[in-house]
Amino acid sequence: MKQIKLLLVLFVVVLILSACNNAGDDDNSSDEEDETDSKWAEIQEAGELVVGTSGTLLAASYYDGEEESEDQLTGYDVEVMREVAERLDLDISFEIMGIDSMLPAINSGRIDIAANDIEVTDKRLEEFNFSDPYKYSYSTMVVREEDNSGIESLEDLEGKKAGGGATTIYSQIAEHFGAEVITYGNAPNEAYLRDVNNGRTDVVVNDYYLSKFGVAGFPDFDIHLHPELKFHPNEQAAVMLKGADKLTEQVNNALAEMREDGTLTELAETFYDEDASQELEGDFIEIEGLDL
Repeated sequence: MKQIKLLLVLFVVVLILSACNNAGDDDNSSDEEDETDSKWAEIQEAGELVVGTSGTLLAASYYDGEEESEDQLTGYDVEVMREVAERLDLDISFEIMGIDSMLPAINSGRIDIAANDIEVTDKRLEEFNFSDPYKYSYSTMVVREEDNSGIESLEDLEGKKAGGGATTIYSQIAEHFGAEVITYGNAPNEAYLRDVNNGRTDVVVNDYYLSKFGVAGFPDFDIHLHPELKFHPNEQAAVMLKGADKLTEQVNNALAEMREDGTLTELAETFYDEDASQELEGDFIEIEGLDL
């Protein structure tokens, strides 16, 4: 009889401990959900999406006119974000800043999203959430037309001066091959391209679509896209706070709708004259040894 009573007591103790453990699991699950949903809840409460962008990057983010007002701010990334905000029933505002400031501004809470033709990389994925890609591209070079700035291969970048942002992937590629990177801050395309033209620098390593429009915008400069070098295929997406999974889900749902109904294609063709929203086909030089 005593053994039966002892077994009953032990059984009750096990049930209590099990219930406590399950409650603890529920609490942890709730904490994780709160952590991932807090950014989205904050944005919903404010009714506004705050997006960091440069306003100097033709044709991703730039001012269509002399006045640098938000109603003249446009570009592929800008209009994609405006459409995302509309589909999420949110207002939108833009914070203008250099590319080197955007990712820190996400962590500080100054902005909710960075959208400025930002490439998705393994290292960045460790530190931030990314939306699904809305642009696919590859890297190329702007060089002097008369002699390709003496560059016929990626290895010829050694000893050259490359204009670029301090923390961009393109500057990392230039440095990887031995170029000296000349940084500009949040400068317009003209500053980079003029310096290649006048010999202050030799090359700008950059995105194909952005480079194509930059060169076309300054026909008097002695510059062109390198006719042979196509390398480092890549994807661009919106950047968000690490762990902001609910926000990321909402943005991805809007992007999926835009892809399905043709809005992404329409915007890409408007700003790039090509459907940059679709994955590319072709032969591109893959660069090994980059810690991106």
